[in-house]
Amino acid sequence: MVTTRTCASYVAMIVVQLSYGGSSILAKISLEKGMNQQVFIVYRHLIAMLVLAPLAYAFERKTRPPLPFTTIMKIFVLASLGSTLNLNLYYAGLKYTSPTVATALTNVTPSLTFLIAVSLGMERVMLRSIKGQAKIIGALVCVGGALIFTFWKGDYLLRDFNQRPLINIHNTKGSLGSRHHENDWIKGSALVLASNAAWSAWFILQALICKDYPANLSLNTLICFFASLQSTVLGFILDRQATSWKLGWNVQLFTIVYCGVLNSALVYFLQTWCINEKGPVFVAMFSPLLLIIIAIFSAIAFAERLHVGSFIGSVIIIFGLYCVLWGKTKDGSVEKKPDSKESSFNTQKLEIILDCELAIEQKTSEEKDRPALLSSGSLSKQASFSKM
Repeated sequence: MVTTRTCASYVAMIVVQLSYGGSSILAKISLEKGMNQQVFIVYRHLIAMLVLAPLAYAFERKTRPPLPFTTIMKIFVLASLGSTLNLNLYYAGLKYTSPTVATALTNVTPSLTFLIAVSLGMERVMLRSIKGQAKIIGALVCVGGALIFTFWKGDYLLRDFNQRPLINIHNTKGSLGSRHHENDWIKGSALVLASNAAWSAWFILQALICKDYPANLSLNTLICFFASLQSTVLGFILDRQATSWKLGWNVQLFTIVYCGVLNSALVYFLQTWCINEKGPVFVAMFSPLLLIIIAIFSAIAFAERLHVGSFIGSVIIIFGLYCVLWGKTKDGSVEKKPDSKESSFNTQKLEIILDCELAIEQKTSEEKDRPALLSSGSLSKQASFSKM
């Protein structure tokens, strides 16, 4: 039976992808207009920190656990991977590619996250079972659909649809340079792929840290603090001009506020909550939906025509997505049946049903004291994934 928390996790991830879609479009426009990417990252995280800090104090000051130095260092590394490294690499790659192509390449994230989770024992895969095969095939199908979406054009679906762009992103002084960079697909793709690798590692490390420090609001406040600090140092090293840090009443300011409030505050919190509820692979698996959102918006706003390959790729991506989610749903249903064959087998081993940091042992008292190595989503009661 589908619970309210399960429905909330799906709705939350759809909101996350919609927010990411808007930020990708706004970031592309702002970068084309000359906004410094380090300055952008610093300001968006400062705004997010100002939004999250009062909420963390109000709701978690009596419940958050102690914060030892080792956990602080883990959060520092988490901010380096998921914010500083990931965003700087992504925005650098976005300068050399279009938003649609950059978004399509982020669909390697579910596979990377899946492989890392399996290698660390955070995701259980039984190759001989239907659900295990569904998760593996679904992950590969998602990546294949993204590649088809990007590289197979074919004929136009709607030849006469919106031939004049509503937003012209190449009407600034830097447009010629930007057009030159957008042709360097190899360099841009490499940067985006490196960004995805950092993003996948962020998903895994986030799930592990949640068991040590399950205060979501406080955790994300610290992530934003460290990310703004790291990007400030990086920004002063790469660009020492004071004019780069000045803001005006323009699209750059709107982009910073949008990304700070929605992406760095709301989205980080929703992702953390979903990771606690369903696991890192479940969260990463929703990244293919972002490709469809970006493509539709680009077709309307930028007059980017959709091809037959884009439509077929979208269908394949959605099919692969639900293959994996079906496999994860079967995981939950099997665990609920004590008389099933798989459940009988698992009674001889440690079974973990995580609600962020809790681990429940099934066999010996020695296993009862052993820390859980699995994430909250690997054996969740409902559905979870296996990114950006």
